[in-house]
Amino acid sequence: MKFFWVFTLLFSLLVVSGQSQNIQNRNKKKLLEQITPYLSPPAGYQNAMGNFRSPLKFYSGETVKTPADWEQRRKEILDRWHEMMGSWPELIIDQKLEIIETTKRDNFTQHKVQFRWLPGEQTTGYLLIPDKAGKKPAVITVFYEPETAIGMGKPFRDFAYQLAKRGFVTLSIGTAESSQNKTYSLYYPSIENVQAEPLSMLAYAAANAWNALAKEEEVDSTRIGIAGHSFGGKWAMFASCLYEKFACSAWSDPGIVFDETKGSAVNYWEPWYLGYYPPPWSNAWRKTGMTKDAKGLYPKLVHQGYDLHELHALMAPRPFLVSGGSSDPPERWKALNHTIAVNKLLGYKNRVAMTNRPEHSPNEESNEQLYTFFEYFLGNE
Repeated sequence: MKFFWVFTLLFSLLVVSGQSQNIQNRNKKKLLEQITPYLSPPAGYQNAMGNFRSPLKFYSGETVKTPADWEQRRKEILDRWHEMMGSWPELIIDQKLEIIETTKRDNFTQHKVQFRWLPGEQTTGYLLIPDKAGKKPAVITVFYEPETAIGMGKPFRDFAYQLAKRGFVTLSIGTAESSQNKTYSLYYPSIENVQAEPLSMLAYAAANAWNALAKEEEVDSTRIGIAGHSFGGKWAMFASCLYEKFACSAWSDPGIVFDETKGSAVNYWEPWYLGYYPPPWSNAWRKTGMTKDAKGLYPKLVHQGYDLHELHALMAPRPFLVSGGSSDPPERWKALNHTIAVNKLLGYKNRVAMTNRPEHSPNEESNEQLYTFFEYFLGNE
C-alpha cells in the first residue's frame, strides 16, 4: 500500500509538471507568432546589403568562411574598435548593489540602490524585483536619468516599470548629473582628458551594472538584457555589442548607423558620443557631423569607411531588436542584413528584429513589441 501511494504521488507530480511544460511551450509559440513578422526584412530589403563593408571580410580583405574564422574576425573587430575609441579600465566585478531605500509598488518591490559604475565614481539607480519567487530574467534600462524608466517621466519610456510588472527584474540607471549640466555622458578619468570615447565609457558603465545585477539572488545571470530609447538606445547598443555577457538587447530609435541626413537625432559626432575633444565645446547640437571644423574620432571613422554595422555583428548569435522610428526607418535592414549573414554562417536564424513607427518617440504598440521580444528571448516563465 505504501508503494502504491508513493507511485500515485510521483505520477501526479509528473502530470502537473507535464501540463506546466505544455503551457510554457504554448506561451512560447504564441510569443514567437507575435514577433515573427519583425524577424526578417520586408520585400525590397531582402539580401539588400547597401554600401556597408562586409563584416565577413577581415580588414585584410580575406573572407570569413567558417565559424572558427568568425571567432578571429570578431576579435579583430572588437580589438580595432577598442583601439580606435580607447581602452576600458578594469571591470568592477567585486561589488553588489547597495540598497538605500525600499518601496512596495504594484506586484514588485522597488529599491533605490547605488554602485560603482566607474573607478572611484558611484551612481544611483532603481532595482525593481517582482514578487514571484525564484530566479528571473532581468533587463537593465539606460537613459538620461534613472527615474523615467520606472514611470516618473514622459509616457512610453517606462521600460523598467513595464518589464517588472511582466516578471522581469529591472535595473534603471542614467546619467542624471551630466545630463543636468548638459555634458550628458561619462568621462574618464576626467572631462578634460578622457581615456576612451564617452559612448564607450557608457558601455563600460553598463557592463559594471551587469556584474552588480548578476549577483542578485533573484536574477538568472544567463538571462540579462539591456534596453534604452534614443540616447539610451545608443547606450544600450554599444553596451550589448561591446560586452558579450548581455544575453540580448533592444535599441529604440538610436540611429543604428552613421547618417548625416537625420540631423541631431543621429549625432554620433557630438563630443559626448564619438566626437570627443576637450571642452570648451563649440557648435554642439549641430545638424551635420562632417563640417570643416569636425573634431574627434567621428570624422576619422567616416573617412576610413567604418560604420556601426560592424558592432551589430558582434551581437551574433545573441538576439537584438531595433525599435525603429524616424531615425531608423525600414532601410536600416541594409545594415542589419550583414548581421543576419553572420548568424547564418554560425547556423542561426531569426536573431535580428526590427519594428517601425513614423515618429521618434516610442508608443504603446512599439513598446508592446519590445516587451514581447524580451519575453520570447529571455523568457519569464
